[in-house]
Amino acid sequence: MIIIKSVNKGAELTSIIFNGEEKLHNGEKYWNRHSPILFPIVGKLKDGKTIINGKEYFMGQHGFARDMEFESIGENSYVLKSNEETRAKYPFDFELYVSHKAEDNRVITKYEIINKSDEEMIFGLGAHPAFICDYSSGKYKLEFEKNEDCIEFYKLEQGLVKLQKEKFVKYFSNNTIYLDKDIFNEDSITMKNIKSKKVFLLENDKKILEFSFPKFKYLAIWSKPGANFLCLEPWFNTADKVNASGIFEEKEDLLKLKPNEKFDAEYSVEFF
Repeated sequence: MIIIKSVNKGAELTSIIFNGEEKLHNGEKYWNRHSPILFPIVGKLKDGKTIINGKEYFMGQHGFARDMEFESIGENSYVLKSNEETRAKYPFDFELYVSHKAEDNRVITKYEIINKSDEEMIFGLGAHPAFICDYSSGKYKLEFEKNEDCIEFYKLEQGLVKLQKEKFVKYFSNNTIYLDKDIFNEDSITMKNIKSKKVFLLENDKKILEFSFPKFKYLAIWSKPGANFLCLEPWFNTADKVNASGIFEEKEDLLKLKPNEKFDAEYSVEFF
C-alpha cells in the first residue's frame, strides 16, 4: 500500500510511504526539496539570463515553477497559470498541470502543458525526485533495461554542461552504474542517447525500485556527498552548455508548442 502527500508550492510531491516506510527524501538535511518540477528550463542559464524574442530575461536554476503556488484542482492535482510574475521571467502564456497518483505499489506523476499564447511557445521540462538511498555505502547500483552501448555521459562546470563526453569507465560497466561515495563529487551526471525507458535501483542485488520515464530524452542522477538520497531525474533538455549563445531558442532539444497545443508526459516509480 502506498500513501502519498503533496503541497501547493511547486505542486511538489513531499511524501511516499510504502508498506509503512518513507521512500522520499524529507527535504531537511543536505537538500531542502523532495521532488521539484523543472519548468520552463532545466538546470542553469549561462550568467542566469537568456534572450527571448530579442528581450533579456533572468531565471534561476531549474526555472520558477518549483517555487510558485499552484492552484489545487483535485486530490494531489494542481495547475499553474501564467501571470504577471511569470511573464516578467518568461514571456509566454501557459497552463501547467501536475498530478500525482498512487496505484498499488506505484506512483505516477503526470504533466500537461498548454500554450495559451498567440505564438509558438518554447520551453524546457524535467523532474527531480529524491529517493531515500544510502548510495555512499557501495551497496547500490543502477541497472538499465536495455543494452546501452551508445550512452553518453556529461558533467557540469559551474552548473553548465561541459562540451566533452566523460570517460565514465570507473562507474559504468555491464550496463550498470555502480554508485559509491565519490560519484557526485563533481555535481550531477547527465546521460544522453539512452535506449532504456526504465532503470532499476538495486541494493545488494535486490531490486528496490523501478523508475520509468517513457517520453524523456535525458536521465540525470545526483545527490550531495554523504547524503542519504539519490535523485533520478528525467529531462527533455539540459542546462546551458558552457559555450551557450544566450539566445533561448538556440538551446538544444527545447520543446515547442503551437498556440492552444498541448504537451503531456509522465514518469512513474514502482517499489518492491
